[in-house]
Amino acid sequence: MRNRFTFSFSELPSSLPIFPLSGAVLLPNGQLPLNIFEDRYLSMINDALSNSRLVGMVQPKNNADKTHDELYATGCAGRIVSFSETRDDRYLIILAGVCRFDIKEEIECAKGYRRAEVVWDRFSDDLGDGDTDLDASDLIDSARRYTEQRKLSVDWSALDHLEPRELVDTLACSLPFSPQDKQ
Repeated sequence: MRNRFTFSFSELPSSLPIFPLSGAVLLPNGQLPLNIFEDRYLSMINDALSNSRLVGMVQPKNNADKTHDELYATGCAGRIVSFSETRDDRYLIILAGVCRFDIKEEIECAKGYRRAEVVWDRFSDDLGDGDTDLDASDLIDSARRYTEQRKLSVDWSALDHLEPRELVDTLACSLPFSPQDKQ
């Protein structure tokens, strides 16, 4: 259900500040706590707080040249839903996943952090009303087989109340896939 704090598809911006953070995965409707301490990312969060509160989380490709890692093509925009300032000049923030995006191209940003023009079209269903053709029972059956083969323990009762989209996101974040596969 839409409220004053959520975005409609037409309200999503054409560019985002980009936070490339290895291992940090954000999916639509998920949450990601972050500890922000580098100057460039403190600037990024200040700018985001004064605008749409959106930050694009993207997995970096780990190259030998660490000065400017190449990025994977797809990320997820997160809205800053909570933040606090610490005494030692850090931000503790929580991002709520809004919608996935594809990076069209990186653009110049004079403040030290990365920005990109983004395209949302492929992921318009991320902001949908929850209706989907996904069969939750088939998904749970597949997940059960996967976890049994790998001898993983799962509290299946905790998944019973989830909508199909929430179930997909929860399984993607919880199962032992690589961050690149999760994103």
